[in-house]
Amino acid sequence: MVGAASQASSSEAVFLCQIILLLVSGRLLGEAMLRMGQPAVIGQLIAGILLGPSILGELWPQLQHAIFPPGREEKAMTNAVSELGILMLLLLTGMETDLSVVRKSRGIALSVSFTGIAIPFVCGFVLGETLPETMLPHPEQRLITSLFLGTALSISSVKIVAMVVREMNFMRRTVGQLIVTSAIIDDTTCWIIMAVTFGLALHGGIDLASLTQSIVGTALFLVASFTVGRRLVFFLIRWANDTLISEVPVITTILVVMGIMALITDAIGVHTVLGAFVAGILVGQSPILTRHIDEQVRGLITALFMPVFFGVAGLNADLRVLGNPLLLLLALGFVAIASLGKFSGAFIGGAIGGLTWRESLALGWGMNARGSTEVIVASLGLSMGALTQDLFTIIVTMAVVTTMAMPPMLRSALARLPLRPDEKARIEREEFEARGFVSNIERLLVAVDQSENGQFVSRLAGLLSGSRRIPSTVLQLVPGSSSREERGGPLADEGVDSIVKQTAAAAEIESTHTGAATSPGDITTLLRRALTEDAIADEARKGYDLLLVGVDRAVAAEGEIGERAARLAQTFKGPLAIGVARGSHREEPAAATHLDILVPVTGTEYSRRGAEVALTLARASLGSVTALYVARRGPPPRRHGMALGFGPNWGGIGTNEAAILRDVVRLGERFSVPLRTAVRAHVDAEEAILRQLRTGEHNLIVMGVSPRPGTTLFFGDAAAAVLKRSNRSILLVAS
Repeated sequence: MVGAASQASSSEAVFLCQIILLLVSGRLLGEAMLRMGQPAVIGQLIAGILLGPSILGELWPQLQHAIFPPGREEKAMTNAVSELGILMLLLLTGMETDLSVVRKSRGIALSVSFTGIAIPFVCGFVLGETLPETMLPHPEQRLITSLFLGTALSISSVKIVAMVVREMNFMRRTVGQLIVTSAIIDDTTCWIIMAVTFGLALHGGIDLASLTQSIVGTALFLVASFTVGRRLVFFLIRWANDTLISEVPVITTILVVMGIMALITDAIGVHTVLGAFVAGILVGQSPILTRHIDEQVRGLITALFMPVFFGVAGLNADLRVLGNPLLLLLALGFVAIASLGKFSGAFIGGAIGGLTWRESLALGWGMNARGSTEVIVASLGLSMGALTQDLFTIIVTMAVVTTMAMPPMLRSALARLPLRPDEKARIEREEFEARGFVSNIERLLVAVDQSENGQFVSRLAGLLSGSRRIPSTVLQLVPGSSSREERGGPLADEGVDSIVKQTAAAAEIESTHTGAATSPGDITTLLRRALTEDAIADEARKGYDLLLVGVDRAVAAEGEIGERAARLAQTFKGPLAIGVARGSHREEPAAATHLDILVPVTGTEYSRRGAEVALTLARASLGSVTALYVARRGPPPRRHGMALGFGPNWGGIGTNEAAILRDVVRLGERFSVPLRTAVRAHVDAEEAILRQLRTGEHNLIVMGVSPRPGTTLFFGDAAAAVLKRSNRSILLVAS
């Protein structure tokens, strides 16, 4: 018993030493590679090679065997972490697979991917069919080895390709998106081929029944995953995020989803990697997967599983075999065939798709990086007996060489590509989206009661949610008491949430051409007998980017925010908006008439946020916007000091003021919303706003405001005056 305990303790110590060495060496060499302009994964792979039989085993074999014992039992624990690492890496690869990029340029990308896979796959397959039997693990199963070699030569690494394209600031360029899109299609196609190949390997060759089971099972799995499975994964992630109060419940849910989908693919006779990859795609598309959760999952995988997996792959690669001239020549042949096959395939596909020769050249170089994906394929082939140790080493060598050659060649090709006019316009639009306020709202929280204010704000929430398909949660106050509620059962729907849903559905139809998120809007209603600070705080911790408040008596006598609305608003640590229904909206709070919005602009960040919200509401309701600027200097008072027009007719105002108005005009053009500009001079801001309301047909004023320091919620004199004296509906958007 003592001897067994001592042996177990020794095994644990060896395992910990192995993990620590792989983590430290992988981190340091990965850092060195990054500083040299190479992917970090190459450094992690080289770390394993240095610690393995190739270098340390040659220089100090006793130490190498002491740290990495050759026995099966001693390897079991590290290999278990490595095997789990394969699934985790495929999960991460799937999460990084942006299908919206594929949809944008699928025509040319499909052409590039088809030829980019077909040509090198045929080359690899033919190479496998001509290899001498001494290079095959099982000569009677040559077909399996040939399929593995064809897949290994045709696949590209999305992670490496995307990293280099992003580093070059080419992710928004047409060619950059084509390269990433083609790599995504390559990866997806090759993992499906891998899954079928694995099914063949399990049966030792082609068996019509097993082949049919693999192909049909894979097809059914993919169809089910992207229909019912997508909704189920979204539901599970949202349920874990909103219901469980323990630490990182969403990460546990993601790992469980990955494991279950991997088991499903294993059950239908294909490899678990396909299940992990598809799970990653679905998780990455989840509408409430926050950046924080995404970073936590990514951190776990990149900090632990990546260096261990690639380190173990390097340990398994014995470069001493390249001392054999025939094997060295074969390795060089692999590199040449893989590079020429992939380059020519992508180049021809680009030419067929109508790209210029410079763009096709960049595509060819960009698709030639194998990196992490190649090593995963080789490791799977080695583990299932489809590749010999020598073939595994040759493939790893080819992955390292092609991956290290790709970044400088792609940088050189991309640097020579001029920017097209249509590219410039699209890049400017996407940059605007990236730094915008509304475009970065991932989740909306709405706190309303059944008052006119609550119904009006519910309609505005529906317009915001539907226009960009923003997942929203409605905290709805319902009056009275219910024994059913006391027992924990759901309350009856009192109808306010239907305003949000119906308005969102209408706005979604009107905004389908905006290029917003492609996932359908998701609106959840939570009924409460009391809207308290605790209720807001409990819900807010689940992760929201904007709070909309619509409650009765939202405005006090002197124009300040009412006590109840202020308490709710001050609980939320983030951007918020408070709505007040007046005029026609008080008579018919849920009316579907278009919005004629007045938005004061001052050039501040919170003013710009108000303008974005106004333009979003106007677009969703087929309305219009008037931007009002109060100039401190300008021409002598004329027509009550007001100038109004559709164009930049702002003579006499200062350069800075004109720049502010030009900025809001550009905002209107981005949103494709009719926008008028109005300038008032020699008048206080609140008087200018109230005069404009009296002269215009506006039915809503949207003000971007900032809370002032103090014990009460106060947004400044102008906002207070408008709240007290205006007879038009008001939405205050506060930073």
